[in-house]
Formats: sequence, structure tokens, C-alpha cells
Amino acid sequence: MLAATAVLTCMHATVRLVSDGMHSFEIVFFRNLFGLVAILPLALRAGIGSLKSRQPGLQLLRSAFGLVAMFTWFYALSVVPIAQATALSFTSVIFGSIGAALLLGERMRLRRWSAVLAGFAGTLVILRPGFGDVDPAALIVVLSSICWAGALLTVKRLSATDSVVCIVTWNSILLTVLSLPLAIPVWVTPSTEQLLWLSLIGLLATLGHLAMTGAFKASDATVVFPVDYTRLLWATVIGYLAFGEIPDIWTWIGGTIIFASTTYISYREATLRRARE
Repeated sequence: MLAATAVLTCMHATVRLVSDGMHSFEIVFFRNLFGLVAILPLALRAGIGSLKSRQPGLQLLRSAFGLVAMFTWFYALSVVPIAQATALSFTSVIFGSIGAALLLGERMRLRRWSAVLAGFAGTLVILRPGFGDVDPAALIVVLSSICWAGALLTVKRLSATDSVVCIVTWNSILLTVLSLPLAIPVWVTPSTEQLLWLSLIGLLATLGHLAMTGAFKASDATVVFPVDYTRLLWATVIGYLAFGEIPDIWTWIGGTIIFASTTYISYREATLRRARE
């Protein structure tokens, strides 16, 4: 999951670069199209039989959640500072962890709840200077987080019967088909440079979601979700290198709290697994 957060944060920064000259709806379509191209070699190597899903309805639900999450998130990246958008997106951890406990029947121990809440507290520390002014764009990020949590929970349920390649391939196919009708009204023929950036977005998205799906297949959602907080650390580094953004002291304090909480939850889960073995 750590690898997934790093790769996906790089993808988000690339989306911000491309959004200056292209509508977010069209970016979503190309992200899915190039993502499909990137996953096809793995799908073909695995064989057609490996792409047969035992839960096709859940595949469609996962893609529906993902489509709304992607449209709202890509739009938010074009109008909200990347650090603020990343921090607000961490509300998906709260929605996802609660959903995992209520809908998937996963047990939420006190220490896991503490790690989730500590990570969210770190996010609030970072947002402290302007957290009181919540504008519509910020609410769009929250909506994206709710849908993203729903998508990840369906991935967890799908991972019980379908392979990682099957889940990611079907998601890429469905999202490409579903996003095209919305991209056509705002279509602008991309330049060669834009196509290169768009292909990079698709590649990074595919690699990130392969790693993420593998993480959910290997562990409980309530364990994986808190690790998503490390996106803030990656966003800090990438924001500085790509956009010249220098994080303030509150970013470092909040980032330290977040890192400590995710490290603890991972260590605790590993200890419990060794005890069960």
C-alpha cells in the first residue's frame, strides 16, 4: 500500500499539470484508456480464463463508485491546491474504516480506531490555518472520498473471489466505456506533449491500483486504510519538487503524527498475525 500511495500521488501531480489545458472529464477518459492499454499485457499473460469474474455485478458497482470518485477528484485537483485536496481526501479513511466494520464485518479493535483517529488528527493539524473556510470545492473532495471508500470496500469484497488482474482489467474496461460519453461534449484534441502526459497518468494509475488491490487482497481493509495517510508525505515531497511549494511547520508536525500512526498499526497487525501462527 505504501508503493501504491507514492505512485498515485505522482499521478495526481501529473493530472494537475495537464488540467491547465484540458477538461477534467477528458482527462478521466484518457486516464482510463491508457490505463487499459497498460494492463492488457498482464491480462493476456494471465489468460482469458483469469478475467472471468465470479461477481460481475460487484465489478459494475466498483466501477460506478470509481467513476464518480474520479470525476470529482480530477475536477478538484484542477481548482483546489494539491496539498489541501490531499489532506481533505483523507476523510476516505474514516468512511472506509467505518464501512469495513459495518458492511464487511471486520473487527475494529481500539488500537486500530486510535490509529485512524490519530492520522485524521494529523490531517487537521495541517489544515489548521484555513480549515474553518470550507468552500464548495472542498465539499467535492469529500464527495470523492465517500465514493472512493465505497470503491475500495467493493475491491475488498471482490478480492475474495477474483484475481488482482481480473479486478483491475474489468475496472479499466468499464471506466473507459462509461467515461467516454461525458468526455465527448468537452473534447479537445490533445497535443503530442499532452498525449505523453496522459499516457503517463494511465501507466501510474494502473501500477498504483495493482499495488493497492494487492494490499487489500493480503490484509484487512481496516489495516490497509490507515496507510493511505502516507500520501500526505509523498504530496509534500512532490509538491516541493514539482511546484516549489515549501511546507510549513504544521505540515511537518501533522505528517509526523500520520507516519507514526500508520507505522504503529502495521506493526501491531504483524504482531497479532505472528501470535496467531
